[in-house]
Amino acid sequence: MRVNRILLSSALVVVALVVQVSVLARLHLPGAVPDLLLLTVLGLALVYGHVGGALVGFGAGLLADLAPPADHAAGRYALVLCVIGYLAGLARPENGRLKSATGPMLVVVAAAIGSTLLYAGVGALVGDTAARHVGLVSLMFSAALYDLLLAPFVVPGIMALARRADNDPLAEAGSTSKKAADITSGWISNGTGLKLGGQRGGLGALKTRARTRTARVGRIKGVKRL
Repeated sequence: MRVNRILLSSALVVVALVVQVSVLARLHLPGAVPDLLLLTVLGLALVYGHVGGALVGFGAGLLADLAPPADHAAGRYALVLCVIGYLAGLARPENGRLKSATGPMLVVVAAAIGSTLLYAGVGALVGDTAARHVGLVSLMFSAALYDLLLAPFVVPGIMALARRADNDPLAEAGSTSKKAADITSGWISNGTGLKLGGQRGGLGALKTRARTRTARVGRIKGVKRL
């Protein structure tokens, strides 16, 4: 990933995690908790693609696994968000711009349900049966509902920030230098009538003219001596 992508993703993930832990987790809503971190990963994955989405999802999930008050095995949520980020990145449009909000909303609902199922499945493998006591169906319904209500206020803004910060300043500087070099070559060609390289009037022509002038000077000096 580019440096600007890493910096933006890190900042957004940290802010989303802080807001989720300090605000959303304390609302005590029935069922699941609105997953702002999941929505952040989805917004970035829809711009960066499946590879970038998987990397952002893994980093965000690992940070959530290690941040207090996490009470599950480290790496569990990292695996979930890595898979969700990869799958969401596959829904990225070719031109990077979405024509309607229907696609992202379907991605949000599918990600909310899929992340709940995958989290519960991984928990069952490691012996965590908390989802069974709460009710998996109610968790999936509440997670999809909360994330769908929160998505219009989060996903479009994150996608806009990702597109705006996706410009590579090094590439722009390189293209500017190349353009400046082309302009300089044009100035030299227009001002002196010379063309660089192996074209007419280039360095080869300059060497030929210098040899011709040297030969003429030698002949003139020989005539004067006679």
